[in-house]
Amino acid sequence: MNRRSFFTLILLLCAIHRLGAQETQITGTLAEVQLNRLSDQAISPLGRAALAINPTRWKHAETTNFVYHFVDNFIATPVSVEAEFYYAAIAKELGRDTSHWERKCHIYIFETPDDWKTFQKNGRLEPWTGGIHSGGDLFIVRNPAFKFKGRSLGHEIAHLVLFRFFGSGIPIWLNEGYAEDSSSRFYASFMRARNYASRPRSLAVAPEEYIPVATLTAMLSYPQDIRQVGAFYTESQRLVRFLFGINEHQFLDFLEAMSKGGRFDSSLQRTFGSRFMTMDALDQEFKNYATKDYAPSVQN
Repeated sequence: MNRRSFFTLILLLCAIHRLGAQETQITGTLAEVQLNRLSDQAISPLGRAALAINPTRWKHAETTNFVYHFVDNFIATPVSVEAEFYYAAIAKELGRDTSHWERKCHIYIFETPDDWKTFQKNGRLEPWTGGIHSGGDLFIVRNPAFKFKGRSLGHEIAHLVLFRFFGSGIPIWLNEGYAEDSSSRFYASFMRARNYASRPRSLAVAPEEYIPVATLTAMLSYPQDIRQVGAFYTESQRLVRFLFGINEHQFLDFLEAMSKGGRFDSSLQRTFGSRFMTMDALDQEFKNYATKDYAPSVQN
C-alpha cells in the first residue's frame, strides 16, 4: 500500500467511526416524510412498480444524497448510514466531486423474499438479481432475519456513482468488475470499524472456466448460460483489481477512456501500454493472477 492509499484509508476509517456514532444516536429516528413532500419526487416506472407492491405499507424519508422508500424505520436507518458512506467513499476513490449534484437517488428497500420475487417478475429482472441499479434508482433486499446484510448495497451504489459521473457507456465487464471490487473492499472497511474481522474477498477463477481477456472485454451482455454468470463476475472483479493494483491513476484514466467509447485495446495502450505491448501479453499475465486463490501481488 502506498503512502497516499494509506492516508486515504485512515480518513475513510475515521469517517466510518463518525458514521457509526451517528448510527447509534439516530437508530430508529430517520425522519419520515410524506411522499408529496419529498425534495425529489421523481418516481421512475420501475419505482412505481415497486411502490405498487403492498402500497399502503411504504414509508418515505431522505438524507443528503438519497430518498428512501421502506416499510420499517429500523431497517431504513442503517441503510441510510451505509448508503451515505459508500457514496462518499466510492466517489472519492474515483476522484469525483459530488457536492454540486442536486438530484437525489431513490432507494427502494424490500424486506421479504416474496415481495422481492414479485418485483423481479414485474420488473423482468434477471433471476439471480439480489439488488439492482436502474437509471439512478437502487432496489435492494434487507431481510430483518439476517444480521449481516452483505455488500449488495455498496455494489449498487458503485453502479450509481459510475452512472452519474462517467455515463452509461462503461462496458458491462468493467461496470460489474468495479462494483464487485469496490463493494468488497469498502464493506470490509465498514465492518472492521465495527470490530468485525472482515477482509475483502476475491475468489479465483477456475482454470477451466477462464474467459480470455479479448472475449471477456467484448461481451455486450451477461452470459446466457446461468452457470457462467459466476465466472463472469469473478473474472471481471479480478481484472479490475489487477489493473487497479498496477497503477491507480492509470486505471482511472483507463476507466475514463472506456466510458467515452474507447475500445479496450486502444484504451489499454494509452494507459498501460508500457506494461502490456499486446493483448496476448496482458492475457498471459492476468490468467496467472486470476486463477490463483491467493493471487500474486501485482508488481508495478
